[in-house]
Amino acid sequence: MLGDKWSLLILRDIIIHKKSRFKELKDSKEKIATNILAVRLKSLSKHGLIKKLDPTGTKKSTRYIATIRGLTALPIIIDMYLFSINLIDEAILNPSQINIKEKITSNRKLFEETTIAEYLNFVQELRDTILGVKKQ
Repeated sequence: MLGDKWSLLILRDIIIHKKSRFKELKDSKEKIATNILAVRLKSLSKHGLIKKLDPTGTKKSTRYIATIRGLTALPIIIDMYLFSINLIDEAILNPSQINIKEKITSNRKLFEETTIAEYLNFVQELRDTILGVKKQ
């Protein structure tokens, strides 16, 4: 379920980069084809790694969020990120990539904990927005 070319990259974008719309995932730098993205999203959902939120039943309103099971893939995503990022000349990294690399290498455990906490907060805010909950 995570061994194909795209699933971990999709989870990375959902969890670390907080992408939740099909278009945001499609526009990632890896340029996944739309048909492959649709298949991988269905597979990740079928295996309980992500959940599809579809409040109005339209493609435009659909959001994808990682489940608790999906969040357990974060250590794998970090390992793969470190493996690849350490092979790339830092001169070609964008500021976001450099920031993530610095955070992971300075304190990996803290990065994992912070990323999960921030993601869970993001999901709660997303759900509140979708459900129309007003902040006080």
